[in-house]
Amino acid sequence: MPVYYFIYLIILFSSSVLLIRYFILRKKSSAMLLFIRAIKSENNGNYREAVIAYENALFEVRKSKFHGYLKNKIVEKLRLMQTIETYKNDLDFIRKDNSWINS
Repeated sequence: MPVYYFIYLIILFSSSVLLIRYFILRKKSSAMLLFIRAIKSENNGNYREAVIAYENALFEVRKSKFHGYLKNKIVEKLRLMQTIETYKNDLDFIRKDNSWINS
């Protein structure tokens, strides 16, 4: 059997694996739905709900092996939410009569 038949077989096998992977990822997973819900909560200004939804989405993404990009995106969003929370806490302090008071 010539060697190029094995090359054709490898190409056929790898293309079928990539095609199956594409169809598995194409459907909306629970992690993607949680991520979308978290983005909607964040856009509405409900940061606590958004953090909870992002953490749930991250938990679901870690179960799957194919969502590496989504995992990185969720981790970035969680860092951003932590920064926003710190910023809001810093803005809650006001200065009255030469002392810092938490409003």
